[in-house]
Amino acid sequence: MLTRQRKQLILSRLQRDGQFVARAFSAELGISDDTVRRDLRELAAEGLLQRVHGGALPASAAVGDLRVRAQLAPDDKRLLGRAGAALVQPGQVVILDGGTTSLQVVQHLPRDLHATVITHSPCVAVALADHPNLEVLTLGGRLFRHSMVNVGASVIEAAARVRADLYLMGVTGVHAEAGLSTGDFEEAAVKRALHQRAAETVVLATLDKLGTASAFTVAALKELAALVVPATIPAPMHDKLQATGVRVMLAA
Repeated sequence: MLTRQRKQLILSRLQRDGQFVARAFSAELGISDDTVRRDLRELAAEGLLQRVHGGALPASAAVGDLRVRAQLAPDDKRLLGRAGAALVQPGQVVILDGGTTSLQVVQHLPRDLHATVITHSPCVAVALADHPNLEVLTLGGRLFRHSMVNVGASVIEAAARVRADLYLMGVTGVHAEAGLSTGDFEEAAVKRALHQRAAETVVLATLDKLGTASAFTVAALKELAALVVPATIPAPMHDKLQATGVRVMLAA
């Protein structure tokens, strides 16, 4: 089998099964483990999969910068933004993550809402300025331009001093076994710190993130209060995620 054909088979198995086991594949084709590892390295370098111990998981398409992500699933993000905004209650302290879906949450918040919003995203903070009754607290640090959020020790230290009712978290990967993940080490550390300071954490995820993984783990799915996804989620994916113990909410 040619290298190109072998790689196509790896990707098709990954799409079919949601994961790829290297040793079983090498035994099936009668090829060396080194050959399969080389194929996986090259496919990972092209951004077509995420390597893990013993094989691979589907790579998230949502790893581009903020401008790229703004073009992905805009209709679903509006639905998720509305669903996320509906979870925010008057008087609450809410942590709002960075990202394009969080900006949609801001757009759907009631203009007269009285609440406190904590964010490490300069873009989200500026968007919240149009809501006169919201108290907006920003967590400062080094600006990670890729996602336009502040990261670093100062953000984590500031997060340790707050207690929030709700954290609306954004991630790039949502996988039943691999959990929640994102593509940057420091960004993942900030998300973990914010998650630990909230009574409830809810993830708003478009379909392109489901069943995929990025390099850095944030938390297990079962740690969430809820996972909000578009109502068009395929039934097998819905059942697989719900089997982890997470509450799956449909945004329609």
